[in-house]
Amino acid sequence: MSSFEVRGGKKLTGEITPQGAKNEALQIISAVLLTDEKITVRNIPDILDVNLQIELLHELGVKIEHTDRHTYIFQANSVDPDYLQSKEYIKKSGRLRGSVMLAGPTLARFKKAFIPRPGGDKIGRRRLDTHIIGFEKLGAKFSFNNQDEFFQLKAKSLKGTYLMLDEPSVTGTANLLMAAVLAEGTTTIYNAACEPYIQQLCKMLINMGAKITGIGSNMLFVEGVAILKGTDHTILPDMIEVGSFIGLAAMTQSAITIKNAGLQHLGMIPNKFQQLGIKMNFIGDDIHIPEQDVYEIQTYLDGSVLTIYDHPWPGFTPDLLSIVLVVATQARGSLLIHQKMFESRLFFVDKIIEMGAKIVLCDPHRAVVIGLEREHALRGITMSSPDIRAGVALLIAALSAEGKSVIQNIEQIDRGYQDIDLRLRVLGADIRRK
Repeated sequence: MSSFEVRGGKKLTGEITPQGAKNEALQIISAVLLTDEKITVRNIPDILDVNLQIELLHELGVKIEHTDRHTYIFQANSVDPDYLQSKEYIKKSGRLRGSVMLAGPTLARFKKAFIPRPGGDKIGRRRLDTHIIGFEKLGAKFSFNNQDEFFQLKAKSLKGTYLMLDEPSVTGTANLLMAAVLAEGTTTIYNAACEPYIQQLCKMLINMGAKITGIGSNMLFVEGVAILKGTDHTILPDMIEVGSFIGLAAMTQSAITIKNAGLQHLGMIPNKFQQLGIKMNFIGDDIHIPEQDVYEIQTYLDGSVLTIYDHPWPGFTPDLLSIVLVVATQARGSLLIHQKMFESRLFFVDKIIEMGAKIVLCDPHRAVVIGLEREHALRGITMSSPDIRAGVALLIAALSAEGKSVIQNIEQIDRGYQDIDLRLRVLGADIRRK
């Protein structure tokens, strides 16, 4: 098992460019199964989760041409959908949450799909009800194989219908959207997720010949078509990386420029970090975070403690709450973090407390951070990464801390952040992979 050895307390400087968006990539490369024509996808991040998804497509029979590190050409004209119920697929896909998004395209095109129990982060329950119920309403029959623990869906045909989602699930919306584009008739998806990832998927599908309206809202209208064609698609910059780098600059008192940040797609991410007192300059599509000795957390107009919580888009993404929590530890003032969506995502807080932070973990969903105001730095310790986002939050804490830190189980970080150690070393970080 690999680890990062970090010697913190160094100010960083320079420019860093975010990778392509992981969550968008997992949806986009699943959608290549909807046509037998070639699809070119650019700015694909070279990270473990995405590479596993591409490997699954290859073993499913998709022809793949890797033209450069971040560009692939896919052609799904010789797919074997029966591979999806093989023991090899069940074993590999169980490691990857994104594999669930192969269900919508395979059900739409091949009239059958197989979904293993979801893998990925240990951040709490990630149920499949939204997916399964939606597929059933589109006309699929559902069964569960207790022995191999996978869900099986079959349909003679899919027919458009009205879908009221029980939650605005991003993967659920993407899956049902990909199934609906080849269904007969019109499908309405209400309470749909409207994140930039979904907007990008819609734009790609429209370029392939799909008929979708309501993009960017929580109600999508999909008029099914008989066939889709190939296209060329470019993935957005990863907004979670952008937020991570903003937090990194603040915690390490560094002057960093985030190049090609995709500002128009960041929603309220910059605003939430500004509420922590972090200064930013927006130059074209770049974000410059100047060196700052102290940043002060805002309060509400009545003087009460600021609360930052996750909420479906355009609310604040849950993927950055871990970063915000760590950044608040060195601020002036106090902050309440309320993690609503996942009940285990704050379970890394004990490590930050061990490093010297003042945090009260109220329950699995809430933590109060009392800022240290730079009165003393965090101290380096040995710790383990429980999930992708908490892992990077721990890494940011380690880079700001005095002394040496060791972060174990960094495979979790590698799942979502491409060459993070090499890119941080360019900025001046003392980080080594062991």
